Amino acid sequence: MGKDKEKKFDFWNDHSLEFLEMAMKRDYQETVHNADGYGKARRECGDTIEFFLMADRGGLTAISYDIRGCIFTHACANAIIKLAEGRDIKEASQIREDQVISCLKTLPEKEHHCATLALKAFNRALDSLG
Repeated sequence: MGKDKEKKFDFWNDHSLEFLEMAMKRDYQETVHNADGYGKARRECGDTIEFFLMADRGGLTAISYDIRGCIFTHACANAIIKLAEGRDIKEASQIREDQVISCLKTLPEKEHHCATLALKAFNRALDSLG
């Protein structure tokens, strides 16, 4: 391979372990029918994410999601949950897109819209808590 040729991106070796863990994790993928908080967001491409929250005394007790979308959206949803765990509702509402991207370390720039989409649904779920 000559110096002029770009190295081809290797998904498994070139992504951070943080990204790979969050992208493959499905522990929190679940639809909750009687959630205390619910938020949904959809992109024009059809990717859709829903967050389901359980809350008690101002704190989040459980967070789950359902996605019809790509692996990058899965990674962002799990990163949001990781950032929100153990926080109260007010603290969780302060999670920013750059924190989600930073948590994943290797989310491609062209996929940052997945963090935007996931955070929009999460914030809608938080807002629905009242």
